[in-house]
Amino acid sequence: MSLELEMVEITKVFFDECREGLNIMESGLLNLDASADLENINTIFRAAHSIKGGAGTFGFPEVAGFTHGVETLLDEMRNGKRAVTDEAIQILLKSCDCLCAMMAAIEDGKPIDQPRVAACNLDLEEILRSQSKAPTPPAAPLEPPVAAAASAGAAATSVNSTASDVEGGWLIRFEPVTDLLKLRNEPTRIFAELEKLGELKVRADLSALPPFADIDPELCYLAWDLEIRGAVARKALDEVFDWVDPACGLEFTTIGISDDTTSQAVPEAAPPVVRPTAAPSVPDQRVPSTGTAAAAPKSGADSSSIRVSTEKVDNIINLVGELVITQSMLGRFADGIGPGELDSLRQGLSQLARNMRELQECVMQVRMLPISFAFNRFPRLVHDLTHKLGKKVDLRLSGENTELDKTVLEKMSDPLVHLVRNALDHGLETPERRLAAGKGETGTLELAAFHEGGNIIIEVRDDGAGLNKAKILSKARERGLVAPELELSDDQIHNLIFLPGFSTADQVSDVSGRGVGMDVVRRNINDLGGNVQLSSQEGKGSVIRIRLPLTLAILDGQLVRVGQETYVISLLAIVETVQVNREGLNTLAGQTELFRLRNAYLPVVKLCDLFGVVPDSRNSEDGLLVVVEADGARVGLLVDDLLAQQQVVIKSLETNFAPVAGLAGATILGDGKVALILDVPGLIARASREKQLTSITRVA
Repeated sequence: MSLELEMVEITKVFFDECREGLNIMESGLLNLDASADLENINTIFRAAHSIKGGAGTFGFPEVAGFTHGVETLLDEMRNGKRAVTDEAIQILLKSCDCLCAMMAAIEDGKPIDQPRVAACNLDLEEILRSQSKAPTPPAAPLEPPVAAAASAGAAATSVNSTASDVEGGWLIRFEPVTDLLKLRNEPTRIFAELEKLGELKVRADLSALPPFADIDPELCYLAWDLEIRGAVARKALDEVFDWVDPACGLEFTTIGISDDTTSQAVPEAAPPVVRPTAAPSVPDQRVPSTGTAAAAPKSGADSSSIRVSTEKVDNIINLVGELVITQSMLGRFADGIGPGELDSLRQGLSQLARNMRELQECVMQVRMLPISFAFNRFPRLVHDLTHKLGKKVDLRLSGENTELDKTVLEKMSDPLVHLVRNALDHGLETPERRLAAGKGETGTLELAAFHEGGNIIIEVRDDGAGLNKAKILSKARERGLVAPELELSDDQIHNLIFLPGFSTADQVSDVSGRGVGMDVVRRNINDLGGNVQLSSQEGKGSVIRIRLPLTLAILDGQLVRVGQETYVISLLAIVETVQVNREGLNTLAGQTELFRLRNAYLPVVKLCDLFGVVPDSRNSEDGLLVVVEADGARVGLLVDDLLAQQQVVIKSLETNFAPVAGLAGATILGDGKVALILDVPGLIARASREKQLTSITRVA
């Protein structure tokens, strides 16, 4: 690999780590309150410091400079010099958003939004200039050695030092934390920067070096005594050491010049050196960016890479080894099967099938990510919107470790945002209205995920006002979406909110009201092969239930035959299968056939006519009816025969062909034949356009 490509890979890792650091900062800030938990503030500070150090190392001075202001504010909070206020938290959250946008712009090769950066810097400078009465510092800090060392380091390296240039130079005692190298700080880079300021002499202190056999190559056991000659400003030294961990020990001593030109060391007013313990590392929380930061451009959400645990990789390697053994076992039959070897061949084939099934499961697990990658953006979103709407909401998350395919997870982000925003704006009431309705002033919004029947279920629940059926029906009739004389059931009225352009908002705002939310939700979920259901009670709240496949690469399908062609229907879309009888068939307007199933009439879609296939019989009562449902509509697909149920690997048709309405893709069956996979929502829409359907049964 060339040096240029290697740097690209390293820089990509830096961007990923920056996103993780911003997530840690944002999560910590959302959990920060006036009680000012010291450990929480330290965690936020360390994340900001890592981002600043990495940005300086990789040559992004604007990011490093901006983060320095954030770090200064956090440092005042953790040292007890400034109280934790709501204003400070809001400014820090705004700064996280700004940092995320800056990193996204740099990663995309676009210019940084300078006015936004300048506005955030102005806010930081203003709050830093303001006086804040600090709370009484705790009697016993959580981390005495580290806190003391951090305070010493912060005082010793303060950029606000007013020391003037020193003509003789400086003696510097530098005692880094042992995990200096793990924090991406390289001492030789520091020395190289010091050499630019004046004549430098470096002496390493080896006194803490352990025996050779006990040396950990990732740890730093050395300390250094540095002598730099020349007219060097203390502020310039502070800027060089500003990138190292604040827990590092630093002591500065000026070198004066006497008449006999011999140097005399003059102690600089600085705190005593404290030998620090290893600084605690930043927790490994690989979650997607939340709130506004998550909406920044580029691939925080739609990343082209996946971080995979070594356990999953080891499982795949082990299974590949098993396949090699099985291949050797079967390879000896290449020249023929001898007498009595048939059982061995069967055993080898059975083992091959088992290995392939396990390998498939392991490879699919590589693409699986916990849904916390989507859920963890919502604390910030709820925090911002509740402040804006003047509401009090308790957000509850459950099932965050439920795993699903990365592609499904990414495509579900926008629908979930729409659902949460609608629940906050339309569903949950203001504290005054909740109290008037006999409820607590704080509403509850719950996001839950769990597995059910080989699928994943996501539920969005709230205890708000529920859907106003009278208002929904009135708006629908006003816009001509429902005929004045048509009577609808409660569920049918609820499903009206999924129609394009429908909204009950009296005023359009930047939160909702344009009627582009709920239809987007249904369309995106249908595109994923899932479905959405809604239930609501006025005055008690609403529940939106989303059913999704675990992965888009493999489909649980029902194989059906029409003439000589085989089609695949997703099991998620199938309600039931019935035998057609003459008594249940009726013809509407001489064109559309209807089948009476219990108390409802189902339009019959003939796949043979839709795809131009010659069926076994043109008589509908000779076939089978597969009842399918999509977008709240239910129809019957007429087929000649039902075949097996099996998992199929989806192959895209759009790569080599134009999109075909009613088809989601294709797959290759075990006998080598190609079977087309039906897209049920598209199929219903196509049948309606081609006049096969004049009436669609809506699910009540």
